[in-house]
Amino acid sequence: MTDQFLRAEDRLLSAMAKSVRGPKRNGLYALWLFVRQCDGYLPPKRVSAQANRQRLEGLERRLSSLSLPASLRRAMTGALRELGRDSQPDITLALHHLVAAAQEALGTEAAGAIESATNRVRVVESETQRSA
Repeated sequence: MTDQFLRAEDRLLSAMAKSVRGPKRNGLYALWLFVRQCDGYLPPKRVSAQANRQRLEGLERRLSSLSLPASLRRAMTGALRELGRDSQPDITLALHHLVAAAQEALGTEAAGAIESATNRVRVVESETQRSA
């Protein structure tokens, strides 16, 4: 794994530490897991397609056991669907699926963390295109 999303992960972990057990904390944990999954799709240490599929299956199994706020569960379904595409998934779109639901269900801190991860993906993709 790389430190592409280090700030976003730190913000999510900080919010998780401040929250009490329950759907909100589970939602923050789910977002943190999702951001970690997205990291495997980005250079410089991109994970193979087969490894990403296996990691995605593991993520889906883990998320299925969490009690999440309804709006976040719906958004997570769309985001996971985007990551599961056979062709190169659109990581920006997958993360963007989660911003509004994170804002509604978990608050500004969580939404800001996902937004910062989305912006980081845009920067990485732009740098990759320039160097290609």
